[in-house]
Amino acid sequence: MDRTLQLRTATPRDLDWIHELRHRVYAEELGQHPVDPSGRLRDGLDGDNVYLVAARGETRMGFVSLTPPWVGRYSLDKYLTRDELPVLSEEAPFEIRVLTVEEEWRSTAAAPLLMYAALRWAAARGGRRVVAMGRTALLDMYLGVGLRPVGRTVRAGAVSFEVLSGSVAELTRTVAERHGRILERLRSDLDWRLDVPFAPRADGCEHGGAFFSAIGTDFRTLARRHEVVAADVLDAWFPPSPGVRAVLAEDPGWAARTSPPTGAEGLLAEIAQVRGLPAESLVVGAGSSDLIFRAFGRWLTPGSRVLLLDPGYGEYAHVTERVVGCRVDRLPLRREDGWLLDPGRLAAVTRDGKYDLVVVVNPNNPTGRHAPAEGLRAVIESSPARTRWWIDEAYLGYVDPADSLAGLASADERVVVCTSLSKMYALSGMRAAYLVTGPETAGELRRWTPPWPVSLPAQLAAVAALRDPAYYAGCWSRTHVLRRELADGLRHLDGFSSVDEGVANFLTVTLQPGGPGAAELVRACRRYDVFLRDLSPMSPAYEGRTVRIAVRGTTENARIVAACRSALDALREPAAVVSAAPGRVSR
Repeated sequence: MDRTLQLRTATPRDLDWIHELRHRVYAEELGQHPVDPSGRLRDGLDGDNVYLVAARGETRMGFVSLTPPWVGRYSLDKYLTRDELPVLSEEAPFEIRVLTVEEEWRSTAAAPLLMYAALRWAAARGGRRVVAMGRTALLDMYLGVGLRPVGRTVRAGAVSFEVLSGSVAELTRTVAERHGRILERLRSDLDWRLDVPFAPRADGCEHGGAFFSAIGTDFRTLARRHEVVAADVLDAWFPPSPGVRAVLAEDPGWAARTSPPTGAEGLLAEIAQVRGLPAESLVVGAGSSDLIFRAFGRWLTPGSRVLLLDPGYGEYAHVTERVVGCRVDRLPLRREDGWLLDPGRLAAVTRDGKYDLVVVVNPNNPTGRHAPAEGLRAVIESSPARTRWWIDEAYLGYVDPADSLAGLASADERVVVCTSLSKMYALSGMRAAYLVTGPETAGELRRWTPPWPVSLPAQLAAVAALRDPAYYAGCWSRTHVLRRELADGLRHLDGFSSVDEGVANFLTVTLQPGGPGAAELVRACRRYDVFLRDLSPMSPAYEGRTVRIAVRGTTENARIVAACRSALDALREPAAVVSAAPGRVSR
């Protein structure tokens, strides 16, 4: 018999065994449910639950059940009201329950590995909190992984359960600290077939950019860049303007060895002139992430309360929750509303002044939707004086650079507009960005800015780019045409339930329910050197089924469509299992 322990998502053939094992354990062994003459115990959530199975060869050892938040109901609803258990309504948790192992395998690693697999599955789909019904007799096992009682006990038949909860981020840290070495030992003999990496990524915000691993991060095989389609990051499909290329080519040796203007004075002056803003209201940085870390580190503490959009750009959640440790609330954007931000809803949740900072990415990444500045201005101006607003306009050029709140920000110390020059001006490799805010706030941030915050090549390139608005306007206009063409090509494929364009240099595709998930599509496309972005870890709202695709040029867009077609065809084959390693398919 194959002794390798396998973890996988349950197949339809597993369901009869799951129902039979549940009856043996929870009806016959524990007396939680009445004995059923069929010898099967089914669940009202069977059609919505996800079951993870541990097996050795053909021998099934145990399973665990997850109920994702998008189902809209939980098993716990049978026992407690939402008023008694508000976590179910307030935090959109994943419910983990019915951890069940065959008697002969209960002393093995099957149960803890199933719990770990459930945590990884929830994290990979944007889960931020889990709830569980832990059998009182096994409470130490649940406490050992970091779950904590919420003060509610449930009794079902002869069995009592403790209701437990935990933050996915904290549980992940706890498991790594307490059980990391054991997990690494088990990993070597584990057949991990879930569509999620076995180990969480290193601490840091999860961005795109996996394409560079195919080129080679040691920079020894840069010719591979011509073979790889980098559609998992939102870099521009077009090159920088001729003026940018000329200034960088004029004397690259001098630009590389020479210290830049200490405070990027020339760049600040150019931004002020082009945007019609006072120079004293500006702060520059090496990309928007530099500005986010610098500003948030100054303004926020673990006692701060922050509001983010959900889904929204992941850097903000990373910095506020994981770096600073703030209390973060989320304003959900809804698929049924077209992912649009409703200014009325935003005003309603911010008018009481409980937030120290509200972050709005506009146009939003990853939804691609834009909220007109007029509506946002009204919300901001009517909000309490203690609330600071951070408006990220990195993709505004694809709508209208004039529809900016930068003018408001330059005169209001509570408002910040952050703008990256990377994406709109094809300067992602240069790392240049700026923010606009009131002179006092800007002056404070400049005092906390190290000298030479932007390299000399980046300053030269940014200034030259700002001096060529006609070139970039043409590129932005062409982007809309390319996006529509890419969307049309993808809409003709069998397997997507929707293709949503938005307004920027990317679109999203959502896979049909019941078929392959986003992670499977992304991995399968990498076989063709086409890299796409799985949005699942960003938000549970995507249900593990949505992929973001950056707009590229005509030839690369055709490769994207072809790769998606081939990947979807392969994934529809019932015997195909896409392995966890990119570029490999096992059958």
